[in-house]
Amino acid sequence: NIKDHSLLCEINRGFMLNKMQSASNAKFLEYSLTLGLSTMSGRGFYYPVDSVIGEDGKIYVLGRSNPQDPRGVRITSLSIDSDFYGNFGSFGSEDGQFMWPTSIDIDSTGRFYVSDEYLNRITVFDSSWNFVKKWGSPGEGHGAFNAPSGIAIDTNDFLYIVDHRNHRIQKFTTEGEFILSFGNHGRNIGQFDLPWGIAIDPNNTIYVADWNNNRIQHFSPDGQFISSFGKPGHNDGELHKPSGVAVDQAGYMYVADWGNERVQIFDPDGQFVMKLRGEATLSKWAEEFFRINVEEAEARDKSNLELDIDLFVDTPHEESAHIEKLFWGPISVELDSNGRLYVTESNRHRIQVFEPNSKR
Repeated sequence: NIKDHSLLCEINRGFMLNKMQSASNAKFLEYSLTLGLSTMSGRGFYYPVDSVIGEDGKIYVLGRSNPQDPRGVRITSLSIDSDFYGNFGSFGSEDGQFMWPTSIDIDSTGRFYVSDEYLNRITVFDSSWNFVKKWGSPGEGHGAFNAPSGIAIDTNDFLYIVDHRNHRIQKFTTEGEFILSFGNHGRNIGQFDLPWGIAIDPNNTIYVADWNNNRIQHFSPDGQFISSFGKPGHNDGELHKPSGVAVDQAGYMYVADWGNERVQIFDPDGQFVMKLRGEATLSKWAEEFFRINVEEAEARDKSNLELDIDLFVDTPHEESAHIEKLFWGPISVELDSNGRLYVTESNRHRIQVFEPNSKR
């Protein structure tokens, strides 16, 4: 009966939590490899802001570029082994183009959805990378946007879009039909202050990186508040301008703690488990670049890439700016079906990949 089923679910959940909490002191994510290369066209990324993994395992990285040189605006497709499949999308305001792209996701049919905070619209591509349609307009009403950012698609192919400067979340069909909206500007539970990233767990509940409130908020599929975790600060378990969140099958949460230049992991109850600061090595594309550009490789070999220096301003940002292996601008986090964590770094034009530890 329903009562017995609920009790069994609680027992199973308790078993899983106890099992994982017993391993929470262990390092259950380990650095694996780095993907990418700083290029303004072709194979590589330029100020990437988000990534998504398709059902076929291909990785799609959304490049935002910078206002001085918009050539880097594109979507790059590659594999975990650094096989390069090509690019689509470009800078501009025409069909299939973006001005300030912010997030990307894929629905069950393989369609791609890209948000653009400058043009206040969503652009849709089919699985063959062809432009399909665009929708959205500037404004505050239902279906309108003021700088849309994060996109997440649930198991029923409903889109949840973070309406960044309207301080709310909007839900749509894949055709752009408005369904509902929740949230408004403020610091109370259920309110937002410049939210950015969003994720949906296997139960279709919603997690929002509430950027300027320095927290993650959790909601039901219809926008009812469930819980909140994180508080402002720089210590373990505290957040400073979180920009992205991902949730695994067991309910563990992975947060791009952008302002602290790190990724933090929390258990299903919101308790701190571990943090990552970055351990990047050269990607395959970078290794190939240095094999061709010998003089640059020689100069790099003579360089001290882990300087022990007294920083003028002792902040995570300054440390990351001076030490290459560390995260610098970790803006987005993504999990694949194997439990690998992909951390997109905008300022170093790369993705660091972490593997689950078999001891977990």
